[in-house]
Amino acid sequence: MKLYSKHKLVWSSLSVVLVYLILFIGFSAYITDENPEVKSWMIQHSNEVELQLKKYLEKAKQFQEGKCTLQELQKEHLETRLKYKTIEFLLEHYYPEHTKEYINGAPLFHKDPYPYQDNPNDNYYPGGAEAYMNSLPLDYIDGGHYQAPPRITAPKGLQVLDELLFADEAENQQEILEQVELLNLKFSALQKGIKIRKYYLDFELIEAARLELIRIFSMGVTGFDTPGSLAGIAEAQSSFEGVDEALQLILNTENPHTQNIHTLFTKGAKYLKKHNDFEQFNRMEFLKEYINPLYKELMLYSTSEKLETTQDLVISETAWNFYSENLFDEDFLNPYYYSMVKRSDDSEALRNLGKRLFYDPILSHGEKLSCSSCHVPALAFTDGLPKSASSVQGQFLDRNSPSLVNAVFADRYFYDLRAFDLPDQASHVIESHLEFNTDFNEITDKLNNNVEYTQAFNNIYNDNKPITRSRFSNALASYVMSLISYDSPFDQYVRGETTAIDADVIKGFNLFMGKANCGTCHYAPHFSGLVPPLFKDSESEVIGVLAAPETMRLDKDLGRYENGVPNEKEDIYMRSFKTTSIRNAGITAPYFHNGAYKTLEEVLEFYNNGGALGIGMNYEVPNQTLSGDSLHLNNKEIMQLKAFIESLSDTTIISKFGAI
Repeated sequence: MKLYSKHKLVWSSLSVVLVYLILFIGFSAYITDENPEVKSWMIQHSNEVELQLKKYLEKAKQFQEGKCTLQELQKEHLETRLKYKTIEFLLEHYYPEHTKEYINGAPLFHKDPYPYQDNPNDNYYPGGAEAYMNSLPLDYIDGGHYQAPPRITAPKGLQVLDELLFADEAENQQEILEQVELLNLKFSALQKGIKIRKYYLDFELIEAARLELIRIFSMGVTGFDTPGSLAGIAEAQSSFEGVDEALQLILNTENPHTQNIHTLFTKGAKYLKKHNDFEQFNRMEFLKEYINPLYKELMLYSTSEKLETTQDLVISETAWNFYSENLFDEDFLNPYYYSMVKRSDDSEALRNLGKRLFYDPILSHGEKLSCSSCHVPALAFTDGLPKSASSVQGQFLDRNSPSLVNAVFADRYFYDLRAFDLPDQASHVIESHLEFNTDFNEITDKLNNNVEYTQAFNNIYNDNKPITRSRFSNALASYVMSLISYDSPFDQYVRGETTAIDADVIKGFNLFMGKANCGTCHYAPHFSGLVPPLFKDSESEVIGVLAAPETMRLDKDLGRYENGVPNEKEDIYMRSFKTTSIRNAGITAPYFHNGAYKTLEEVLEFYNNGGALGIGMNYEVPNQTLSGDSLHLNNKEIMQLKAFIESLSDTTIISKFGAI
C-alpha cells in the first residue's frame, strides 16, 4: 500500500509538471510583449533603491551613535523615498501585499496578514519560518506554512519612519535603526521577486500607470504617504518621471496618444517641481490639467492598441473600472464587485421589484416599518434624526442612519463593519427586535401568499418557483446597489460639464486634500474610507467622538470592538467606526454614528481640535488614530471646507430615486 501510494504520488507530481509545462509553453507563445527592456529598467532602478537603502542604514547607525545630525538622517530618508517613488507604480502593481505590509503601509497597528511561527514538524524551508518569510515577497509566500493564530502587529516601513523622523522630538534612535534594518531586509526579498519575474506586459504597465495616477492624487498629494515630512509633492514629481520613463520603453511611437502622454507627464513633472509647497499646492488645477487628462489618454492608448485588460481577462468582477475616463466618472467603480448580485442576473425589472420591496412595510413584523422609514430619498436616504426611530413606540436605535447613496461601494457595512455584503446587512435589520423584528421565513411566506409579488418574481425568473430568501435578497440588493450618483456640482465641474464653480469650493477642496488632512482618511474620489487605488477594503478609524460637542464626555459606543466578528475584539478597534463618505453630507445632518453633531461647523471644529485626544482625553482614547494636533484652521477656512462639502450634494437624487 505504501509503495503504491509513493508511485501514485510520483505520477501525480509528473502530471502536474507536464500540465504546467504545456500551459507555460502555450502562454509563452501567446505573449509577444515580454519587454526585456522594462525588466532591465526595473532591475536598474530597484538596485538604486537598494543602494540608497544601504546608505540610509549606515546613516541610521551613525545617528544612533551620535555621529550625524537628525537633519542629515532626514535627508537620507527623503532621498530613499524619492528613489522608491520612481518604481512604486510597478512594485505596488506586482507586489501589493508586500509593499503594504513592509515598505510603505500606513503607520497604524493592524491585523498581521501572515502571522507566522516556527514549527518543528514543518521542514518546508531551510532555516525555518523567519528565513522563509524573508526569502520572497509576501505575495509569493505559500499559505499554510508556519502560520500562527491571528494577531495584531506593529506598522513598518517608510511611513512609520516619516512620522518618527519628522516628529517634534525624534528621540527613539533604536526604533529608527530597527525600522531601517527591517526595510533593508524586506526590500531584499522584493528584489528577489523582481529578478525572477519574466514578463512585464504592455497592458500591465498601462494599468499600473493609471493606478499610480489615482494613488498620487488620493494618497500622495494629500500627505497620506508622508505624514511627517509632507513631501508628497516632490514625490509625485518622482513618480511622474518614473512612470513616463518606463512607458517610453513600450508605447508605440506611431500612436498619436503616445506623444500626448509623454507631453502631459513632462509638463506635469515641471508643474510639480515649480509648485512644491504642500499647503499652497493647487490640487484642483493638478487634477484637471494633468491627472484626469493622463488617466484618459492612457485608456485611449490601450483601446486603440487593442490591449488586454485585467478586467477582461479575469472571470471575477474587478472593483476599479479600467474603461472609466475620469476619476470622478459615475462608472469609475464597479458595483458588481461589491455585491452578491451577478451582473448576468441583474435587470431593470429586478431593480424595480427591489424598489417596491424597499418602500413596502410588509417586510416588517408589524407591517409599520419599511426600509424607507430610515432612508428617505430627499435626505440622501437618511432620516434626519440623531438616532433612528425603532419599531417600539418611544424607543430609538443605537446609531444614526447612514446614507444609502453610493453605499454599495464598500466591503463592510454598518458603522461597526459587522456586515460583509448587502444581504448580510439586510439580515441584521430584518432580525433586529427594534427594527423589522422578523425573519426571512416570515417574509418569504408573506411574499409567496401575495399574488402581485409572486407574479412579479415569476416575470423575472420565469420558472413558477416559490420566492426564496436568495431571490428576495437579490431584488432588494439590486435596488440598493443602483443608488449610485456622482452628479453633484463639484463632479460636474471636475468633469468639465460646467465651466465655473464658487472660488470657496476650490479653496475648500484644496484644504480638504491638504492642510486640513481630511483626504488622508476620506479618500478621493468617493471621499470615504474605501482605500485607493484598488478600492477593495473599507477602513475604520478611532476619532474620539464625544457624547455632545464641546463637552469632556466620550461617547460610550465601542463600535467595531463589539461587532461580533471573530478576531475583531481587539484594542485597536475600541471605539473604531467606519469612515463613511462625505458625499451629500450637506443634506444628511445630524452627524457621526451618535448623531450628536447638528451642523457641519460643529463637525469641522471637532476635527480642527484633534478629536478627544486634542482636548486632553489621552487616557480615555489611547488608541485614537486621528491626530490629536490642532489643524489651526481659521473661521474662513472652516467655511471654505463647508462650501466644498456642500458642493458634493447631489440634488438629482430625488428625481433619480424618489419613492414609488
